[in-house]
Amino acid sequence: MSDAKIKKALEEAGITDKITCPQAFDIAEKAKVSRLVLGEYLTKNKIKIRSCQLGCFK
Repeated sequence: MSDAKIKKALEEAGITDKITCPQAFDIAEKAKVSRLVLGEYLTKNKIKIRSCQLGCFK
């Protein structure tokens, strides 16, 4: 169920292959899932995090 909500939120935001940390935080809130669950979904679906606030992903 979470996957469907995340997928819908990403599609509505026009995100297909890259996402920034602030966008990811917004998507997690919109889909009503934890950031961890969203991160797992992004990894599973090969969506890369860019412009990380911690400098982990460039």
